[in-house]
Amino acid sequence: MSALPRGSTRSGANIRVTGLVKRFRSGGGTIVGADQIDLTVPAGATVAVTGPSGSGKSTLLHLIGAIERADEGRIEVDDIEVTGLSGRRLARYRSGIGFVFQRFHLLPALSALDNVLAPLLPIRTGFDKVERARGLLAEVGLGDRERAQPGQLSGGQQQRVAIARALVGQPRLLLADEPTGNLDSATGDEIMNLLWRLRDEHGMTLLMATHEASLADRCERTVRIHDGRIV
Repeated sequence: MSALPRGSTRSGANIRVTGLVKRFRSGGGTIVGADQIDLTVPAGATVAVTGPSGSGKSTLLHLIGAIERADEGRIEVDDIEVTGLSGRRLARYRSGIGFVFQRFHLLPALSALDNVLAPLLPIRTGFDKVERARGLLAEVGLGDRERAQPGQLSGGQQQRVAIARALVGQPRLLLADEPTGNLDSATGDEIMNLLWRLRDEHGMTLLMATHEASLADRCERTVRIHDGRIV
C-alpha cells in the first residue's frame, strides 16, 4: 500500500521564512549559521540550497524541520508557525516532515522493515503500519530485502530504506540534506531519480541541500548560501 495513490495531485507544503537567525557557540566565540534569511518556497516546488561546506545549508534545513530552534525570525509551513511550537505540537509537526540525511541514520540492529516502521511506533494510526512500510519498501525497490539489516545492504540500498522511512508518515515536505554525499556518482543518480519520482507520485515539496551542481541543476530553483546569508 502506497502512502498516496500513484498519480496523486497533492501539491506539497508552502514554506515562508522571514528574518531567520541562528547562532552557535564555538570555543570562546559565536558562529552565525543563519543570518537574516528570507525565503519563500511554493507548494510542490523543488529547491536546491547550495554553498560551500559550513555555509549554513544544513542549518537552514534543520531549522525548517525543527531539529534546531531559531534565535530570531519566523518559519511558517502552510498555516503552522513553526517557531512558535512547543511540546506535543512541536513533536506532531516534526512527525509530519520527511528527512533524508547524508549518513542514512538507520538503526543497525533493526531490519529494513523495522527501520521504516520506527517513526510510526509511538503514533496511533488508522491504517496498518506494517502494510504501509512494506508498500514503501517495494516502491524503493527493496520489497525482497525487508528482513535485511543495514550492514547487509549497500550504501545505495541503505539510502533507499532511509527514503522509505522518510515517507512513511505521508509528509507534504521532504528535506534532503546531501542525500547523495556518501554514494558514488552512479548510485547517486539512481537515488536522485528515485527521489524525483517519489516527489511526483506522493505530492511533496522538496528542499535539498547539496554541493553538487548537477543535482542543483535538476531543481526548479537554486538558492545559494554563504556565511549564513542568501547571496
